[in-house]
Amino acid sequence: MDGSLTTLLGRLHEDGLRYDAAEPDRRLRRRNLEPEAARFLWVILQALCARTVVEIGTSNGYSTIWLADALRVTGGRLVSVDVDADVQREASANLAEAGLETYVELRTDDGGRFLAVAASETVDVLFLDSERPEYPDWWPHPIRVLRPGGLLVMDNVLSHPDEVASSLSLVEADGRLASTIVPVGKGQLLAVKLDR
Repeated sequence: MDGSLTTLLGRLHEDGLRYDAAEPDRRLRRRNLEPEAARFLWVILQALCARTVVEIGTSNGYSTIWLADALRVTGGRLVSVDVDADVQREASANLAEAGLETYVELRTDDGGRFLAVAASETVDVLFLDSERPEYPDWWPHPIRVLRPGGLLVMDNVLSHPDEVASSLSLVEADGRLASTIVPVGKGQLLAVKLDR
């Protein structure tokens, strides 16, 4: 990652913190990943040689840029989904500034609806960073879309345990998955779809 991209990401992260502090409606906040969590995913995607990644929750594109930069290295592609067309436009501008727009397809859609129609076993990594209480209603699609050996990543599992409890129970009960929680950022669940 070059210095200009690091500078852009630092600025977006700081802008996001200021924006969130001034926005009373939680659903309208940017809620960006913490830098250490973003770097963790950046490394994971490269280690997995991920080529097909789906992000649910684009926001202003902060995490999208991290993921896209990793996929630039692996030759992969990211589909980033958000219900808010305005934030998708902002993310598009930020991706263009980063020079990473060719690695990303932005989709304005509901995350659950997108996953319900996505092809089975086609996704290397699925990153959920959206409205956490909605995730259980999306089941079983988050697992169905993952290829064998694919990875589900869910953010905020330590910072918002009540909001993810049902999702974590679904993951733990699914014999196709092996999972762990990594205490980076606000906590990330990593669940691999076993190749059985």
